[in-house]
Amino acid sequence: MKTERIKNRNTVSLNGPIPQLKAIILSLFFATLCIAANSQTQELNIGTATTDITPKLPVSLSGQFRVRIAQTAETPLTANVVAIEAREGSHSLDAAIMVSCDIIGIPNDFLKTVRDEVHKQIPEMDVLKIFLNATHTHTAPVYDNEYKIFFVPKVAEAIVKAWKNRRPGSVSWGLSHAAIAYNRRAVYFDGSAKMYGNTNLPEFLNLEGTEDHDVNSLFFWDKSGKLMAININVPCPAQEAEVRSAVNADYWHPVREKLKERFGPDLVVLGWIGAAGDQSPRPLYRKAAEARMIKLRNLSRLDEIARRIDLAVEEAYETVKDDRYANAQLIHKVETLALPRRLVSEEEYIFSKAEIDKASAQLAADSTLANELLARIRWNNVAVDRFEKQKIGPDPKMETEVHVLRIGDVAICTNQFELFTDYGIRIQARSKALQTFVIQLAGPGSYLPTEKAVKGGGYSATIQSNQVGPEGGQILVDRTVELINSLWPEIK
Repeated sequence: MKTERIKNRNTVSLNGPIPQLKAIILSLFFATLCIAANSQTQELNIGTATTDITPKLPVSLSGQFRVRIAQTAETPLTANVVAIEAREGSHSLDAAIMVSCDIIGIPNDFLKTVRDEVHKQIPEMDVLKIFLNATHTHTAPVYDNEYKIFFVPKVAEAIVKAWKNRRPGSVSWGLSHAAIAYNRRAVYFDGSAKMYGNTNLPEFLNLEGTEDHDVNSLFFWDKSGKLMAININVPCPAQEAEVRSAVNADYWHPVREKLKERFGPDLVVLGWIGAAGDQSPRPLYRKAAEARMIKLRNLSRLDEIARRIDLAVEEAYETVKDDRYANAQLIHKVETLALPRRLVSEEEYIFSKAEIDKASAQLAADSTLANELLARIRWNNVAVDRFEKQKIGPDPKMETEVHVLRIGDVAICTNQFELFTDYGIRIQARSKALQTFVIQLAGPGSYLPTEKAVKGGGYSATIQSNQVGPEGGQILVDRTVELINSLWPEIK
């Protein structure tokens, strides 16, 4: 179905001396009107909601290898919902319920329980059309049962509210750019790589991978033309405030606050993190120059990041605000992939065993470092346990859910990983869609590195960091591209 821009209507002028020609043209004209009328019977319905998911204090924070207890909340944590449905009269054609959460990842049991709770309240909804993604703030609570009991009803209630409040509306899409993401893996002349490695060394060679400075935005409007929600896709995790010992939504909080100042307090802003497993909002070089400019602007680092994102979003808004589509085609596919797990080599097994023994000996001699040493033991036990399981099942698989959507000219695709940026660019480059949004951490996480990252080693590319390796990464790319392109059969 052709997507029709809501502000334009085609007109036809009939001039000519031949009556038969006029009749033919009139026939074609009225046939075109009928087709247009039929296409307009589909409409997009949109609902939004937001809910506070800030935990009760004090709370243990996730995202680091050391224990951090937050006694304060510097900002609220929120879950933000946009529910969309394509309808033709009383018939529902398809739907998508998108939920962005200010936490580090989405545990599978959190997602399942949210879906179960929504199903109880709206039995007719296909709850598989619900997906949750995390902004990956490292200043959010750990995934214990206490937080799950708090999180699930809050998010389910927001989903139900957004679904029940959906009304006819329209959508726009735009692309702009901002330097938010910086590759965080330094490579050295000996071939080794290190996350957050020192670049001020003679042996520094280059940054390992590319950087993606695209800011993709989806704008949702009500029937009167009021802006209801913005979904912002930034290929950089929310990790500027990551070492703090306080609850904080990281850069998404000032982004939302600034946009609400302009568009109203009811605006809902979804933060979508693009493929960014090897990215950070903190540069590895030219740090002094960056710091000077931020100081001269009288901003914090968080505010500076938000300033750049908001400028990019507002630039896109000004460009596309009159290019709205009320009948944008909506197709939503959900598929579970079985990806090959990265195998633990015997060398990796031996190394991990040695690290466990070393940490255990240190722990016996000095218990003051118990937290860090126990974390190191658990970290290496991952590889040891997997090696033992490989003896029983030598070809282990990992099931992972992916979502692929078409909204007008836009494709949206999800994955559960901290997906290295190269994979996201491969998807975008091969996509038939005009614009492609890649959303990572729509699931529990774990890094998915590239081939060159595995060769360089270091945190995020070691066996302990990865459930799936480059082979599975390419399978994920290939299948995602197949699903996206199947939604554009008109493009050969």
